Amino acid sequence: MYGKLLCLGAMLALLSTGCDRGGTAAPTGGNAEPEAATQTVRISVGSYNLNNLPFFIADAQGYFKDEGLEVRTENFAQGGAKVLQALVAGSTDVAVGFYDHTIQMQAKGKAVTAFMLLSRNSGLVLAGGNRSPFDPARPETIRGTRVGITSPGSSSDFFIRYYLERHGIPASAVSLIGVGSGAAAVAALEQGKVDLLVNYDPAATLIQERGVGRILIDARSDAGAREVYGGIYPTSVLYAQQSFIEKHPDAIQKIVRAERRALKFIAENGAEAIVAALPDSYVSGDRAVYAKAVESARGIFSVDGRFTETDMATPLAVLAEFNPDIAAARVDLAKTYTNRFVDRASSGH
Repeated sequence: MYGKLLCLGAMLALLSTGCDRGGTAAPTGGNAEPEAATQTVRISVGSYNLNNLPFFIADAQGYFKDEGLEVRTENFAQGGAKVLQALVAGSTDVAVGFYDHTIQMQAKGKAVTAFMLLSRNSGLVLAGGNRSPFDPARPETIRGTRVGITSPGSSSDFFIRYYLERHGIPASAVSLIGVGSGAAAVAALEQGKVDLLVNYDPAATLIQERGVGRILIDARSDAGAREVYGGIYPTSVLYAQQSFIEKHPDAIQKIVRAERRALKFIAENGAEAIVAALPDSYVSGDRAVYAKAVESARGIFSVDGRFTETDMATPLAVLAEFNPDIAAARVDLAKTYTNRFVDRASSGH
């Protein structure tokens, strides 16, 4: 009898594998494999930049756990380019990074797809130290300066290269230096290691609060983005290799549901409440200053996670200006992102 009970238990355990938390079979479509009730997903995050705030909220508020996901965060604060490398190498499953990376990968023949929009606008600023010689009214004054970016190949790198290209200044006219983000980037400007800094909030707000420099070009607003890029520049997204999306659609759907809750939380709460929901590990610098940064950047966050076709063209236009491989490639933007999972979540799935 004891042996029969063990066998029965084993059979029930096997039957439960591949079912979602509601007890219904997980969708398998295509080459998808059945998903376990509790799934482990490796998600890499490029930085503490405020553009990634919706991910921090979803993680801190337990939204992933509510969906039956165990999220293992990897490569934290090592830059978007590092996260992209990890994804392509297979050492992470999903990336929290910038949309333009999907365009880069398609130009290289790799199928990487964004499935959730977190930040609909750049949020980047170009700040100058108090002794910086650069005057935006005279673009040529940027020559000979040391420009801090988060890392080579990052969107902050693209920002400054696009600026230089638009004004007929070769990239070799400046020194591009990777300084990371947040407090570390502000320290590089304050200590004179760089003359200019291209970064996001909370770094932008920290610079102003500490009086270590001034914002010279501001793309946090829609108007600022259009001035810099010629349009809205979608940034932080969740993306994965298409093969992973096809094999694990249930896990992707759960991530999207969790992140939509995070976007709703950000839209419905004040900056102080948002910051109060985060552990210290996700807050760069003083909480009061961080709250000011959240308020300043509120307009960059997506409301529902959907991609807008016209906005997707802006990053492609920017990259094609200075990247000959992308300019020569026939990039099909429709293959760099999908609204499939967001639309499904909107319908209650």
